[in-house]
Amino acid sequence: MSGPILVTGGAGFIGSHVVDALLSSGHDVRVLDTLLAAAHREPPDYLDPRAEWTEGDLRDPDTVARAVAGVSAVSHQAAMVGLGADIGDIAEYVAHNDLGTAVLLRALAARGFRGRIVLASSMVVYGEGRYACPEHGIVRPPARPPAALDAGCFEPPCPVCAAPLAPRAVPEDAPLDPRNVYAATKVAQEHLCAAFARETGVTYTALRYHNVYGPRMPRDTPYAGVASLFRSALAAGGVPRVFEDGGQLRDFVHVRDVARANVLALTGEITGTFNVASGTPRSVLDMARALTRAVAPDREPVVTGSWRAGDVRHVFASPDAAAERLGFRGGEDFDAGMREFAAAPLRA
Repeated sequence: MSGPILVTGGAGFIGSHVVDALLSSGHDVRVLDTLLAAAHREPPDYLDPRAEWTEGDLRDPDTVARAVAGVSAVSHQAAMVGLGADIGDIAEYVAHNDLGTAVLLRALAARGFRGRIVLASSMVVYGEGRYACPEHGIVRPPARPPAALDAGCFEPPCPVCAAPLAPRAVPEDAPLDPRNVYAATKVAQEHLCAAFARETGVTYTALRYHNVYGPRMPRDTPYAGVASLFRSALAAGGVPRVFEDGGQLRDFVHVRDVARANVLALTGEITGTFNVASGTPRSVLDMARALTRAVAPDREPVVTGSWRAGDVRHVFASPDAAAERLGFRGGEDFDAGMREFAAAPLRA
C-alpha cells in the first residue's frame, strides 16, 4: 500500500489488536483515538510506538482531515460500545458512532480517497437470532414481553402458533432488527458506509463481530462485554452473575481472530458483509463456568433469573461466508483463550 492504514479507535480493546496485527504484517499504521472516558482513564501502556498515534475526536472535522491525509485504507473501529447504562446515553451513542462516521466519510471524500474501508460492525444488528418452528419454518419472533421474562419464560415462542422454537445460525443476509440504541447506531454506520461506497466507488467491507473476548478488555463498566464483566467480578473476589437462566446462546470469538479478520479484509480483494465468529455457539453460563474454572475452581457462577431490557435470547453466527469468501476461520481455542483471559490484566 502506498500510504499508511488509518485505524480509528486504535487504542481500544479490539482496535489495538488490529494495529498490532497490521504492524506485524509490515504495514504502516496511523491511529486516531479520542480516548473516551467510558473506555480509558489514561493512555494505555500497550500502545505500539511503531504506529503514528493521534489523540483526537472523530467528530472534529479538522482533526479528521489531518488524520485521513495520504492514507491508503481505513479500519473504522471507533465507537461507543455495549448496551450503555440507560436511554440517557442515546445522544452520545449517535454522536460518537454515526456523526463520527459521517465526519470521517466526508473527510475521505474531500481527499478523493479511493482505498478500502473496513467497518467494525456487530451481531447486535440482527436483534434476535434465527429461529425455526417445526410447522412454520424460519420465523422472526418479536421482542420478548416483560411479563414473560418476569415469569421466567425466556425462550421466544413461534409468533404464529406459539410453539417452541429451535435456534439456528444467523447468515449475513438475515433481516436487520436492532433492539437497542447501540444496535441502531451500528445499522446506521453500515448504511452510511454502504452509501459512501456506492457514490464514490470505494471498496467497503463490514465485519459483524460476535462476542469478542481477550486481553485488554476494560474492567467494571456497563459499556464492556459480558466476558469483561464476569472477569471483573472474579478479580474482585466474587463470581459471575448470569442473567436469565444462563442458556442464552452466543458465539465467543477471541480478539486475535477478530484482528486477523480485519487484516484479511483490509489487504484482500473481497468486499461484502461478514460474520466474524468462532463458528461454535456456547451458552453464557458455559462461558461463565469456563472463566470461573480458570480463575477460581472452587467457585460457581450465580444464575440470577433477572433480565435486562434490550437483551436477546439467542444469536450466533453462520461462519460460512467468511470462510468461503474472506478466507477467515476462527483459530483460537476457547478453553485456552479463557485461561489466557483469566490471567490477563483488565484495563482501568
